[in-house]
Amino acid sequence: MTSTAAAPPPPRAYRRLSVEERRAQLLVAALGLFAHRPPDEVSLDEVAVAAGVSRPLVYRYFPGGRQQLYEAALGSAADELKLCFTEPAVGPPTERVARVLDRYLRFVDEHDTGFSALLRGGSVVETSRTTSIVDGVRRAAAEEILSHLGRIGGADAGGRSAGPRLRMMVRSWIAAVEAASLIWLDEGKRPPAAELRGWLVDHLVALLAATAATDEETAAVVRDLLALEAPGGPAGRLAELVIPVVAGAAHLLAPAPAAD
Repeated sequence: MTSTAAAPPPPRAYRRLSVEERRAQLLVAALGLFAHRPPDEVSLDEVAVAAGVSRPLVYRYFPGGRQQLYEAALGSAADELKLCFTEPAVGPPTERVARVLDRYLRFVDEHDTGFSALLRGGSVVETSRTTSIVDGVRRAAAEEILSHLGRIGGADAGGRSAGPRLRMMVRSWIAAVEAASLIWLDEGKRPPAAELRGWLVDHLVALLAATAATDEETAAVVRDLLALEAPGGPAGRLAELVIPVVAGAAHLLAPAPAAD
């Protein structure tokens, strides 16, 4: 009698990964571990297990061991983080910044512990190279924000370059975003990310307004920005909330000079 049992499926063909594919595979596995644990607590054995390869293979691609692997993974994460700040120059500037922050906070959420270890420093694998990678992200973020404000970051760049006061303000805001992100993680990711994003956009607008009061370049930037804003957008909403508050400070204004 002929058997009617189904024949076993043919074995899956093995495909040897290229050097680039294998390296990318190892970096993905490493990033998954570094994202949720401080880098000095992650071993190469764990990376090998996560990638489904042997420990010697990890060393073949990263002969410098954990330090080299961490720096490569950090560089890969930095490239991803820089992309968070890349936004087409379409629509009101504050709405562009809101979209940037949505991506940034999503990255922070997905890399929580690793993000904290990265920005707080103190890791045994922290070096001048890792610090340079992180600073590169900050500089790239500042240049992107300046571009949305209609200014090019460098003084020797083509087009309208940003002056020192405006550059300092934007870099201060980037530092505040980092600090708020770390506090947000410490507080169990409260308030909700959307609420934090709205507050950070408000913070940028408030810093611009305060700087514009004593810096003509920033004042010009604010005038151009407000001309592009929609009535119901972030800038309009903030103005609606703030104007009644500052109206209470009218008694602090110097009296108008008496007419002759």
